[in-house]
Amino acid sequence: MQTINNVSRRKFLKALGISSSALVLSVNLPGLSLLPKVFAAEENPEKFIPNVYVEVNSNNIVSIIVHRSEMGQGIRTSIPMIVADELEADWQQIKVVQGLGDKKYGSQNTDGSRSIRNFYKPLREAGASARIMLEQAAAQLWKVPVGECKAIDGKIIHQKSQKSVGFGELVAIASTLPVPEPKDIVLKNKADFKFIGKSNVKLVDGQDIATGKAIYGFDVELENMVYVVIARPPVLASKVKSFDDSQAIKIKGVIKVIQLEDIKDPVGFKPLGGIAVIATNTWAAIKGREALKIEWDVSHHSSYNSSEYKAMLKESCDSPKKILRDKGDTTAALANASSILKAEYYVPELVHAPMEPPAATAHYHDGILEAWACTQTPQSAQGTVAKAVGLAPEKVFINVTLLGGGFGRKSKPDFVAEAAIISKQLALPVKVLWTREDEIQNGYYHAVSYHKLEAGFDQNSQVTSWLHKTALPPIGSTFNAKAKVINFEGSLGMIDMPYDIANIKCTAGKADAHTRIGWMRSVTNINQAFAVCSFADEIAHARKENPKQSLLTLLGSDRHINVNKEKAKYGNYGEKLKEYPIDTARLKQALNKVADMAEFTPVKENGNGMGIAVHRSFTSYVGCVVEVSKNPQGHVKIEKIWMSADCGTIVNPERVISQMEGAAVFGLSLTLFGEITAKDGVIEQSNFDSYRLVRMNEVPPIEVEILPSHEPPGGVGEPGVPPIAPAICNAIFAATGNRYRKLPLAQYNII
Repeated sequence: MQTINNVSRRKFLKALGISSSALVLSVNLPGLSLLPKVFAAEENPEKFIPNVYVEVNSNNIVSIIVHRSEMGQGIRTSIPMIVADELEADWQQIKVVQGLGDKKYGSQNTDGSRSIRNFYKPLREAGASARIMLEQAAAQLWKVPVGECKAIDGKIIHQKSQKSVGFGELVAIASTLPVPEPKDIVLKNKADFKFIGKSNVKLVDGQDIATGKAIYGFDVELENMVYVVIARPPVLASKVKSFDDSQAIKIKGVIKVIQLEDIKDPVGFKPLGGIAVIATNTWAAIKGREALKIEWDVSHHSSYNSSEYKAMLKESCDSPKKILRDKGDTTAALANASSILKAEYYVPELVHAPMEPPAATAHYHDGILEAWACTQTPQSAQGTVAKAVGLAPEKVFINVTLLGGGFGRKSKPDFVAEAAIISKQLALPVKVLWTREDEIQNGYYHAVSYHKLEAGFDQNSQVTSWLHKTALPPIGSTFNAKAKVINFEGSLGMIDMPYDIANIKCTAGKADAHTRIGWMRSVTNINQAFAVCSFADEIAHARKENPKQSLLTLLGSDRHINVNKEKAKYGNYGEKLKEYPIDTARLKQALNKVADMAEFTPVKENGNGMGIAVHRSFTSYVGCVVEVSKNPQGHVKIEKIWMSADCGTIVNPERVISQMEGAAVFGLSLTLFGEITAKDGVIEQSNFDSYRLVRMNEVPPIEVEILPSHEPPGGVGEPGVPPIAPAICNAIFAATGNRYRKLPLAQYNII
């Protein structure tokens, strides 16, 4: 449960730059994490540690400390919208303050599509509490009943006399009042919202972004700063045997070359090691790195070859080490089936490829470490840096810049630690910059995966059994070298498969990791939705049924599904199933809506094919239809994408639509071109010529509609990705009769 406190008179506000003459409320939010936990809020009854501060100042400015990272999703706008609406502030009064990395803010991990989902109600209550206190202050000032005082647009109005007073003039009184009890906090009716659910607020950072004034990780500049690029091991865990920097130090601008500590298992968020080139400018550092001569030793990951690894995964599927879901008796049902459908799917290793690669600036001085970084997890950065340079966490200050995309890569703070380590060694401000080649060849990768699916039918062509076997290296391997079988990943699109089938079994095989495995936008929903939604389309074809109607049949009656009753351990994205159930009615609504939007038919009169898919992830429901055309040479073209999104209660519709469009583009890139391969442990791709993203002229029209909902807010940033790949492949099958089960599609020379 969250706690709201009036901390207006607390001494620690000075450290935050907050005036002692302000009304300051702090909201204590629960620590939340889908992925490995870092610093959570302290539990200490003697010490109140709030997460978010709302300040109403005597000058009428309302400052809201935003504790999440902004990477284009609009969170620095959406969080203030929630508070401002309940507070009844004038938007012109709002000032957004970016929170430093600090455990007092609770979870700052801006991943898992949780920022609105987890903080919507607490932030509303914080805004409403401040509003109530200001109304009480006005009642005291005017000596009238509080019921006659109402907050409207940054003022308190006395409804009988119509006299008014600005928020700032009430601060002195309001700051002495107790925070309302939870039972006395009255939230607005939805019909009275001015900001929530509207698209009437411009992005807080929009003007600066458009005019080039916005500060990203690459933009930070400090006095006397040096620039660093690093030659990292070409194979994970390779060590430097020897190096020759004689040519590098001859390059104008190169100051020094130093060797970094070799990495040891488990790799976690530690820097990879290698040779760092320090220079007076970025270009000199890059050219200095090119001039290095380095001999690397052979790592135990040097045996990693993608083609051989793929064959190993395929074999591992048939030797499961873990049963993830077990309903009924799938083995017996398949043995007794009238017919069986089998299919195998493969999704290669992938990398995030945000437009801005990782970058961090650090300055070690006077026993403290200051850092500026495009990080999704400032607390994790704080903890990692503190350990790397031998400081207490409270001596490490992480300033969060804007992020030029993140997709999960920038929640791993190895790059921040690199800057900190080198700054301490040089006693200078240091900026470490990753090039595109660094980001692609030395990143944290989305795991390669193999899937084998079987469905058994009865004599009426009804599906009686479903078997899903998979193998992929787990994310846990990055933190535990002994981890070889997936854990929570099964909850992301596999064991929560929502079809109404009597016998279901999901298993996972063993897979050794040879790269740093990390989470990427929508995590294993990417590969598992591809397999599940593609196989559902194959089922429709096998029983000669319209794919939409077949999906409705598979989904069955409107119901809430609890897979934990089927020998599963389901995480539900960190949410309670009671509050965020797996709801087949919502899935069907998303399916029906997108089918209506696209006027779905598998094959149109002009020969174009349409593919359909629907998927629940991060507690939201997204339907997708893709239309493709074919030419006489056998090439296909994506003509249009339609998406329906039920994300529960929406705060900022414009950003939701934007994120769905972005997810479609992200999914297009992965489906058409995305592939990371290794030879002898070395990643073969290096830049956008070899790791292709879709070009602007390759992106088709994208139409998005938001389904109205009274349900709690769901995730937005990630749920749009999973249904894209299967919808594309299903559309290609409808148009050409060719079924593609292994990505990317570029390998088939059909794009």
